[in-house]
Amino acid sequence: MSMSMSIKLLLTLLALVNMCVSKDLEFFYFVQQWPGSYCDTKRSCCFPLKGKPESNFSIHGLWPNFNDGSYPSNCNIAQNPFKPSKITDRIQRAQRSWPSLNCAGPKKTANKSSDNTMFWKHEWDKHGTCSGSLDQHEYFEVALNLKDRIDLLQILQNKGIKPDGKFYSVVNITQAIKQATGFEVGLTCNSDPSGNRQLNEIYLCVDKSASNFIECPILPKAVRSCPENVEFPIF
Repeated sequence: MSMSMSIKLLLTLLALVNMCVSKDLEFFYFVQQWPGSYCDTKRSCCFPLKGKPESNFSIHGLWPNFNDGSYPSNCNIAQNPFKPSKITDRIQRAQRSWPSLNCAGPKKTANKSSDNTMFWKHEWDKHGTCSGSLDQHEYFEVALNLKDRIDLLQILQNKGIKPDGKFYSVVNITQAIKQATGFEVGLTCNSDPSGNRQLNEIYLCVDKSASNFIECPILPKAVRSCPENVEFPIF
């Protein structure tokens, strides 16, 4: 690596560190995913050792953000490493509401199960370490409590929108959630092996104290990935 490239890399790293240290977060994305859509892709999925998760939306993450669309990540990991022992009293709830579906290990030697702990570690390292005053236990507790406060699947089923493999209007999906919660949401979609676009994730926003749902100041570009009608796959 040349001297100029080394200097540029150092300056980039310093800028990232400074962002985490000097700029206060302004809100959180609270993101839930539909496991049927995660698994119904060419990549497929693996279930945790505890078995197949329940047929319900599960937590993807609680992500600190800034109102300009940027976000901090990996803040002071060395000083604040992930320790499963700090969330012992939340493990059972996290296994139910925050399961991993990613196949553990390299593809050539992938285990036939996912690793919840690796998933939680990733979410803490990348996002939780930048969550302001929340310590590790508080971060996971807050996310689990947010999940319990809004039952997305029940909200949709109340409007006849069910995970039955049929296609539903994105407008109807978003309106159903807004009527129940009072807030606009963002949707992301992915594709099944046949190329059909399917409901993948639902974004809600939470204030910087992680206490109350709010109207999203901004939504990521990924939420524009859905067509007018999307599949709601069986799981």
